[in-house]
Amino acid sequence: MASYNFLKPYTFKNGITVKNRVVIPPMTETSAFEEGSVTTDELRYFKLHSGGAGMFISPVANVAESGKGFEGELSVADDRYLPGLTKMASAMKQNGTKAILQIFHAGRMTNSKILRGEQPVSASAVPSLRQGAETPRALTEDEITALIEDFGQAARRALEAGFDGVELHGANTYLMQQFFSPHSNRRTDQWGGSLENRERFALAIIKRVHQVAAEADRPFLVGYRISPEEIETPGIRLPDTLKFIDTLADQPIDYLHISQGHAFQTSLNDHADTEPVILKIQHQVAGRLPLISVGSVETPADAEKVMAAGIDFVAIGREMLREPHWVQKAASGDEAAIRYTVSLADLEELGITPALWHFLTVNMHADMHVTGAN
Repeated sequence: MASYNFLKPYTFKNGITVKNRVVIPPMTETSAFEEGSVTTDELRYFKLHSGGAGMFISPVANVAESGKGFEGELSVADDRYLPGLTKMASAMKQNGTKAILQIFHAGRMTNSKILRGEQPVSASAVPSLRQGAETPRALTEDEITALIEDFGQAARRALEAGFDGVELHGANTYLMQQFFSPHSNRRTDQWGGSLENRERFALAIIKRVHQVAAEADRPFLVGYRISPEEIETPGIRLPDTLKFIDTLADQPIDYLHISQGHAFQTSLNDHADTEPVILKIQHQVAGRLPLISVGSVETPADAEKVMAAGIDFVAIGREMLREPHWVQKAASGDEAAIRYTVSLADLEELGITPALWHFLTVNMHADMHVTGAN
């Protein structure tokens, strides 16, 4: 039996213990029904890929109809989704794996076609710099208050469905990040302008979701995912992010998930700075919250490097698609059997739907290490 540090259990402050430090991060799979319900294809995918990792964070689910960002996206915006979400939580909780539902609102990162004729909304009426982006409508004060409650209700549904927690998606340019970003947030009221005001939306959501968790009859995790930087000007830069993280570390959340393309990525904007961003964040957090690092981790040696840096959890994404038994093989000393490539003939066996494969290879241009590919 292997003695890797990533195989050691971890107990959160609220008492929940996960069996190891390996996390399956949220990965878009675009395989839900058109209106947001869970499909049998998804349930099979979740069941096939669960059981090894300590935590399995779901693909994102929108908290309101206005928050749908792409076709095939899960929804947690209404109680009618509860039966499917309950099956989903059960499928993700194989062999003691903890199931976390990631929840979000796309904000301006959608379009009127996806929203069936409705204009996208955001902090301000500023379009993304992406090609074809539509100009969103600025949310009103009442709409902001309603959306904060939508996050709270989404957390309640996740709890009722049997999930072990929720992850608030404050990363990847979606609405929670849009309120924090000086590019997308040009407001002059209490929700924009100063750093303190741009933090306010996220902190209000955390407060409401924590209320749901605190009233639960069992421990329930609340995580937060953050993207440290933007390349837009004006945009999020590391000094503001580190100040925000200092605030987040004192909030009632259970972990902080750092969204990056590489676990030890350095600054996107300051190329003279060679210190990995995750280590800057680790220093800022100073042990107040456990951290999840993600990005281009494939081998047990890669994962152990994250552990050696003192990071609490390591997230493994694309490699878990190729090898659902990665943890089991690493734990049993059968590393030679870990699959690092995938054949197109394997996709059905792995529960990878055509929609997911198209998203990975066409939309994301992800290197899936396909054998026999031209």
